[in-house]
Amino acid sequence: MHTIAVIAYEGVIPFHLSVPCIVFGDALLRLGAPRYEVLVCGETAGLTPTISGFQIEVPHDFSVLERADTVIMPAWRDTEDPPSEALLDALRGAHARGARLVGLCLGTFVLARAGLLDGRTASTHWAWADEFERCYPSVVLDRNALYIDEGDIMTSAGTAATIDCCLHLVRSDHGAEIANNIARRLVMAPHRHGGQAQYIEMPLPDSGTRDQLSATLDWAIAHLNEPLGLEALAGHACMSRRSFTRHFRKKTGTTVTRWLLNHRLAAARRLLETGECSIEHVAEMAGFGSAVSLRQHFARAFSISPASYRRQFRDSAA
Repeated sequence: MHTIAVIAYEGVIPFHLSVPCIVFGDALLRLGAPRYEVLVCGETAGLTPTISGFQIEVPHDFSVLERADTVIMPAWRDTEDPPSEALLDALRGAHARGARLVGLCLGTFVLARAGLLDGRTASTHWAWADEFERCYPSVVLDRNALYIDEGDIMTSAGTAATIDCCLHLVRSDHGAEIANNIARRLVMAPHRHGGQAQYIEMPLPDSGTRDQLSATLDWAIAHLNEPLGLEALAGHACMSRRSFTRHFRKKTGTTVTRWLLNHRLAAARRLLETGECSIEHVAEMAGFGSAVSLRQHFARAFSISPASYRRQFRDSAA
């Protein structure tokens, strides 16, 4: 069983502590899906005060990190308050032993403070982006990403993006079907459109435009097998190309081409994980047109061929 250790500390934000416990514990249990062992731990076991004014019982100390496969650092309480050396050493030790590390929101600051993100790309809450770049110039900050997966280390943006990040971990470990089922139980989208750009001090468009555009995005996802493009999407939204491009960029933080490619790749992954159809049929249903096009885009995005991904995923699931 895969063991996940979630770190608690004095002044922890209860929401950030509870998200991984819900996604990797309660939600999977209700679905009857493969389970994780979730351990909440702190520098010392016992009652720990939260930022919300109540205390929680932390059952384990950092010794459980020695057997953790994944270690999750929730959002830190204050970027100007340095974490203890005991916490930093525990994270360094877990990483050195081969554990997968995850920094949620301002937890990215803690991983950076431990020196674990030097030379890597990371994400954190957009409101603290300037401070992060000033404090950790050796880390490449992606200001728009909801989360960044570098294999052995993952980082996420702000509060809601912690759920996106945890769902991505489930998707990587157990496939799209289980992750999507958890998302439905949590009443959220399995994949949110765009990145943080859509949340950064941006005036809301009028309700008519927002409804038209949202409906068009939903329509596009349901018709990925068709030859979609800017012309088709703008026409469906009853907008000019120029107006659609402007509103689309504001809503998603990316281009039409990139958005379509990301959703087609996600659809291809799910088909490869859950279906028995040929690579050619997967390419057709996901909207790539040909198996050659699918292989090129899939390998560029995931550094593995569709056929190898299917075999690797099934071997992992078995």
